[in-house]
Parts: sequence; structure tokens; C-alpha cells
Amino acid sequence: MAQARGTFRVLLGAAPGVGKTCAMLKEGHRLQEDGKDVVIALLETHGRAATAKAAEGLEMVPRRRVRYRGMWLEEMDLFRIIERHPQVALVDELAHTNAPGSVHRKRWQDVMDLLDAGIDVITTINVQHIESLNDVVREITGSTQKETVPDKVLRSASQVELVDLPPEGLRERLAAGFVYKPDRVDAALSNYFRVGNLTALRELALLWLAGRVDEALKTYREEHHINAKWETRERVIVALSGGPEGEQLLRRGARVARASGGGDLIAVHVTPEDGLAGSNPALLIKQRELVEELGGTYHQIVGEDIAEALLDYARANNAAQVIVGVSRRNALSRWLGRPSTPNSIIEKSGDIDVHIVTHAFASRGFRMPSANRPPIEWKRRAAGFAFAVLSVLLTGWMLYRFSAPAYAQRDALVLQLLVVISAVVGGLAPAMVCAVLSGFVLDLLYTMPIGTLHVMRVSDMVTIVLYVLVGIIVSAVVDRADTIARQAQRASAESEILAGVAGAVLRSDDPLQAIVHRTREAFGFSCVRVVQDGRIIVSDGEPGTVAGGGTGETGTDVATGVEEPETIAMSDSGPQLKLYGKPVEASDQRMLLAILSQIQTVLEHKDLERKASEIGPLAAAEKVRTGLLNAVSHDLRRPLASATAAVSGLQRMGDTMSERDRRELLGVAANGLKQLTRLVTDLLDVSRIREGALPLALAATDVGEEIIPLFDELNIGPWSIDLDIDPDLPLVVADPALLRRALSNVLVNAMRFTPAGKRVRLSASAFNGVVEIRVADQGPGVPDSRKNDIFLPFHRLGDTDNTTGLGLGMALSKGFVESMGGSISPEDTPGGGLTIVITLRAADRTLRAGQPIPPDERPDPADILEKDTLNVSGAVSDVILPLPGDGRSDERGLDRFITYGIMRGDDAHDEGRDDGRSHDDADDGADDGAHDGADDGADDDLNDDAHDDAHDDGGRDDGRVDARDDGDMRDDDDDETATTASEGARR
Repeated sequence: MAQARGTFRVLLGAAPGVGKTCAMLKEGHRLQEDGKDVVIALLETHGRAATAKAAEGLEMVPRRRVRYRGMWLEEMDLFRIIERHPQVALVDELAHTNAPGSVHRKRWQDVMDLLDAGIDVITTINVQHIESLNDVVREITGSTQKETVPDKVLRSASQVELVDLPPEGLRERLAAGFVYKPDRVDAALSNYFRVGNLTALRELALLWLAGRVDEALKTYREEHHINAKWETRERVIVALSGGPEGEQLLRRGARVARASGGGDLIAVHVTPEDGLAGSNPALLIKQRELVEELGGTYHQIVGEDIAEALLDYARANNAAQVIVGVSRRNALSRWLGRPSTPNSIIEKSGDIDVHIVTHAFASRGFRMPSANRPPIEWKRRAAGFAFAVLSVLLTGWMLYRFSAPAYAQRDALVLQLLVVISAVVGGLAPAMVCAVLSGFVLDLLYTMPIGTLHVMRVSDMVTIVLYVLVGIIVSAVVDRADTIARQAQRASAESEILAGVAGAVLRSDDPLQAIVHRTREAFGFSCVRVVQDGRIIVSDGEPGTVAGGGTGETGTDVATGVEEPETIAMSDSGPQLKLYGKPVEASDQRMLLAILSQIQTVLEHKDLERKASEIGPLAAAEKVRTGLLNAVSHDLRRPLASATAAVSGLQRMGDTMSERDRRELLGVAANGLKQLTRLVTDLLDVSRIREGALPLALAATDVGEEIIPLFDELNIGPWSIDLDIDPDLPLVVADPALLRRALSNVLVNAMRFTPAGKRVRLSASAFNGVVEIRVADQGPGVPDSRKNDIFLPFHRLGDTDNTTGLGLGMALSKGFVESMGGSISPEDTPGGGLTIVITLRAADRTLRAGQPIPPDERPDPADILEKDTLNVSGAVSDVILPLPGDGRSDERGLDRFITYGIMRGDDAHDEGRDDGRSHDDADDGADDGAHDGADDGADDDLNDDAHDDAHDDGGRDDGRVDARDDGDMRDDDDDETATTASEGARR
């Protein structure tokens, strides 16, 4: 079952010193009195005695020390808190920036991890650290706050409480030395903590908090299914031009939205078909990220007229206010060009309120008006014809009244100018009309006979015809240039849209939905759907309906009864775009096909991800099986071969052997069988841990009493280990036998990698209700990137001797410790090496050593299973389950298991051997190389493979037996092994 997310409470203050931290600690005490498990995850006292006193009685999790630029910094230990897993964690100063090398850059990101782990969090923050208020606080106080928290993080809190203190009261506390040290009080009172500053910050905090009231109203309406429109929430549109003033406009928009009762912040960037001078894609990306941090949404649309497109979008989304920056063009630029966008928005706004925000970039620099022109529509063409006719008639009348034939050349140029202007205004056709009319004017006023259309001289006729032709040619060139410019501008607009679609694919969690949404916005469709094989894959918007019809839903068959959509498809079998609301223009087909290609790529990627997710667990399971069978092929065959050869020798020559030789062969057989028993027991324990079926006998355990006997079992002398056990060490909650096995594995692992002449250090100490057992070697160490691999089953990080052990020792130690409710983790040893830290809960001091732990204090098995201790997806169980019982008493089961391992293992004999450092297990046991004692003349009816392996792997080696035990079996295992060996010898 997925773990429920923790609740998030925020204590907000207008300024430092209002009492947020003390209020948090007071709430912690109250919850603790109510029976909650409360810890202080991080507390900043800043040397305030009252704060430190308020923390007394609450458990404080030790901080993690980080070395940075020659100094030691202390940060919240995220992993330790999650392992401790209290019900409530108190975290001070949410906006803090963590030291380099921490898990996250910001403390609020650590808090998100605690919440995801199911831990309730109570935290503190000042109003100057809220992202949307950052620039306002700078204007009020003159101080820039670099540490901010995104608004969406605070909006996710289940409760935000204002810790309020009047400005006079705060200044009194400051003067009394309760906030800062005496040497800083005067400077603080005369700067940041002025009465005016504190009053403004207090009002800012109250206004921000008031914006959250609407969230409760929204929840109420959803719970009571109220769909009627209530005029209690406003939507604020912020127009972004892509200029540097965008961030200031967004923050102003966020404040306006919040001041209006928690309204919606909507940022809109209009990409006109004629392009947008000054649009900076990098700035737009940055501003989009800021919008999301402020809790708003970002939209990009295409429109012929920026003002009309923006206002149409505002009306469609029921927005009451539009925020736009002052035009960046100066007066001369506006006089030479078209009206500025802000002025156009004001003129066309109607009932929408328009806020014009000044900024530092207003009226900077001079830019010539854009040479681009919008597409020629009928209005423009009509205006061109009207201009051509009226301008020629008016100019002709003025030339008739005030000019003379002597000025014919000048007047011809004036008329030619009218032709060019007609081409610019209305295109080629109005320019041709203007050129012809201008020719008639020249004929009437400057050719003989004057005042008539008759031309007496051929030269005059040629001149007029050439004049008209030149005018038409110039008009054609101007019209062609305008057409090319419009095509380039449309291509630019299309490229911007496609870049936005590509960006949405990279940034969005649901790229398909993001593409469809941007397509609908960019082209102005009422609904866009992706359909494949007759089913709707994704839909954005709602199509209009026809009489008697209905609308379909995502994931269902395409509904009938909706308006007939336009269809864009690349093939009959691939995905299709269904477009509702307006016809698709021919010029849009190419870009829609490009978008459809992106959609097809996303669908193919999702299909590959789905297949990979299905194959991944199978591949992981197969990898585990391969590792297991590789290990089994080596580690079961060697002791089996030794035992078989020894028994064979006893059968053939037992009567002629001396008692000493007989005992040696029996020792070889017993040791081999003991190794087999240990390996099978480890495999079974892996399965039991994975299934949560490991038998536990938790009792109050003396760590020292479990550690000391291990030295004899593992043949560890005082010259090879430093022991440091606190004499006042409390008892721990543990299963003594499992604790011994865990410690045995860790100790042998440390001994293996400690160089000759160096010592392993074993220490045990207690703090905050837990006991830490630390085993530190002085070997080569393990890189940070591979530390977690230490605890993987069937995994070796490059053992120099890969001939023994299944690679289970450290994995089993982790499983045993976590099954007892503890934790085990690797750390670097100062000066080089690896330290394994085992942490166990201290037992109740009223319990005596060996006394069972009460049921209500035992760890929850469900929590242990949640950890997936051995990180194997059931593959181990699949291989091990055929072995009946516990593998000790059923010889047929053992036979089947061994045979299966040998047969399967031979095929993968040489695979899976890793080559790095191995902090894996302590399951090496005795030295197999000395356990031969086999006779060359063994009976043919014995296992020939086992017999041969005994000779290959060992050698005679003067008959001595290394009987050193690795100590990872319970005592009764040794007895059973000895019994089994003697029974085998008798048989």
C-alpha cells in the first residue's frame, strides 16, 4: 500500500523575531503531550536562550556535518530523519540554502522528501522569502533576499498560520536583546526594523495570507457540487512581450491576483503572424519557469493583432484584469510607427480593467518601425483602392489649380509616389489603378491639347505609357517584397510555435497533453483531439454539439453528435488530429502535420517505455537468477566434492586407515557438509527476509555479550582489533542469534580488507535512545556511487578471491538488522577505509538481559517489507522455493537443489564476475583448497564430477584441516552438521 503523504504546516512571520520558532516548538510540545512522536529535525536558535529553553524536552536529530572551504557546516540530516521516521518533524527556516554536497540545494526540497515519506512537517518562514513578494520587500526595505521559496510550495501546505506581533512590540523585543546581539541592535532598529518597514511587511503578510481563503471556498464548492458562477475569484492576465520587464510584471500580477482573493495568474505571450520585435526566447523560458513558481499558468497564442488576440483570450477565460508593461518604444518611434500595444489594449479593452505598469526599460532606445506588414485582407485592399482613387483626384485638382507645365517632372514624381503608397497600403491591384489614373492626370494637364485626353505627339504618348508601366513594375516589386516578408514572418511564427511544442515535450510530465493544449491555443480551435484506431488518446477543450448529439470522453470511442471535425493524418493506421471550432487553412496544414509528427514520436516513445517497464522486472529477475546459479555452481560443488571424496576414501580404505587419518577424513567431510548447510541456510534466509517470514526472537540484548564470543569463533586475536564499548551501554532490541550473524558477517568483511599490520576498530555507543555499533576497516574504501551496492545479494565488488561465498553476507546483515527494527549504513573511515554503522533501538531500562520485548514495541513487519531490504524482485524466491523445509533435514530436497544448481550453473559458469572492491559477505568459511584428502581410486558409483573437482580444487596438502568457522550459523547448526557428517560416515 502506498504511504500517505505527510501534512504540511507553515508558520509565517512578517519579520525575524516575531516568535515563529518558539510557536513551532510550543506546538511540538503540545503534540508530544497528545502522544505524537515529535522530533526537532532542525532548529536555529541564533544564540537566543529563550529558544533553546523552549526546545528542552523534545528529541533533536543530530545534524550532518559538511566541510566547505575549510570550515565545517551543519545541515539537516535528511536520511537520518527518514530512517527515524517520527510522526512530526519540526524544521526551522524553510528558505535556507543547503551547503554544497547536500542532497538538495534548498531546505524546502528536503521538506518535500520528508512529506513524501509520510512525515508531518511544521516549518517557519518570513514573508520576505516568498518568491512573489521578493521585489516588493526589496523596495520596502532596500535589502535583497536571495533565499526564496516558490509560492507553489507554500500553496501546497495544508495550513498556513500567521505569527503576528505589532511593530512596536517587535522593536521592544529587539531593543531588549531578545532577537539580535546587543552590538547589532542599533543598526537593525535604524534600518530594516523601522516602524514603516515593519508595518508594510505586516500588511504584506496579511494580504498574502488572505489569498488562501479562496482555496477553502473552492474545496467547499467541489464537495457540494456547486457549478454556478460565483463572482468571488478573479483571473489576472499578464501580457508578456518577451522583454526583460516580464519578471516584474509577473510578480505584480501575482500580487494583484492574491490581493483580489486568491485569483488565478495567467501569463500570455502573443506571437503575431507578422513577428514580434524584441521577443527573446531565453527570457520567455525563464519567465515561464517563474510563472510556474508563482503558482500561475503560461500560455502562448498566435494572433494577427496583439491587442485583439490578448483581449479575446481574456474574455474567453473570464478574466477581469490585464496587466501590461509600458511600451519600450520612445515617442519618436511611436509617432513613426503604429500605435503602441498598451494603447491599443486600452482602446479595445471594454469592460476589462487594464493596468499599465512602468518599468526600468520603458522608452529606452529608438527602433525604426517594423517593415513587416500583416496579411492583406479585404479591409486593407479596399483602403488601397479608396486611397488610389481619392489621392489621385485630390492631387490632380491641386495640380490643376496651383501648378504649371514647367513643373511637369516634379508633378510626375508626386503622382509616382502615390502609386508606391497605394502598393504599400493595398497591394498590387490598387497600385495599378493608381498608376493608370495618374497617367490620365498627366495627359489632361501636361500634353497638348491640354484639358483633353487626346495626345497629339507620339513622344508624349510614349512618355505616359512608360510612366504607367514603371508605376506598375514598382508596385509589383513592392507587393512581391511584402509577400515575401509576410511569408518569412509566418515562418518565424510557425518556428516559434514548434519550438514551444518541442519545449513542452521536454519539460512537461505529460508531453502529449501539453502538445495538444498548445496546438489548440496557437490555432484557436475549440477542441483538439488525438485519435488512433477509433479511440481518443488525448483531448483538450470541448467540441460544439449538434442537435441530438453528445460529446465523447477521453479514452472512449469517438462520440457521435459533435460538430464535424477537420482531420489531419499522416497515414490511415497512425494517429490523427481531430480539430474542432473552425476550418483549417491550407497554409496551416504543413505545420499541423509537423505537430502530428511530434505526437507520433511521443506515442512511439510511450509505447517503448511501456515495453521497457514490462521487460525491466523480468531482466532484473533473470540477472538475480544468473548471479545465484553462478554462485551455486561454484560454492556448492566445492564442499560437495570434498565431502564426497572424503567419504569415498573412508568406504574404500577405512579398514586399513589409522585412527588419525580416519578422523581427518571425517573432519573434511563434516566441514564440507557444514559449508553446504551454511550456504543453503543463507539462501533460505534471503527468501524468508524477502517474504517477511524470518523468525524473530526479540529480547533485551547485551551487545558486549554478543560481540566477545565472536572473536573466538572467528579466530580474531587482540592484535587485529581495537575494541571500544561504552561500559554504560544500554541493552538493545535485537534477536541475539541474528545480531551475532550480522556482526560476524560485517567483522569478517572488515578483516578481509584491512591490510596486514592494521587493526579493525569496533565501537559501540548510545545517544538519543539508539545504540550505534561501528565496524571500521582501514582498507581501500568504496566510492560513494557504489556504497549501496555493498548490500546487494549475489553481488561482489571485485573480490580478489571469487571462489567462495555467494555474495550474501552483507545483504543478510542488512536484512537481519532491519528485521529487528534497526538500520545499517556505510560511511567512509577517516584516513581511508569503510565503516559499517549498525543502529539499533535501545531497550526499555526496566527490562533485563534476555527478557522478551513486549509485542507493542516490536517493529511492524509491513514496514520491513516496504523497505524491500534485499532489492530482489522475487527471483530469489522463485529459485529457492523448490527446496522444502529449511534445507537441513530433507536430504532429497537438498539433492534436488544441488543438482539444479549444478546443471543450471554450468551454463553461466563464467558470467557476472564484477571487478571492483568487494564489501560483500562473510560467507567464505573454511579454506576449500586444503580439503581434499581424496583417494585416486574412488569407486565408480560415486559422483565422478564431484570426485574430479575435489582433486582439481585442492591437492593433498599433508592432510591437515583448516576448521576455522565464520560464525554466521547458530550453535545448533554446528551440532546438526556434525551429526549429519557422522551419519554419512557410518553409511
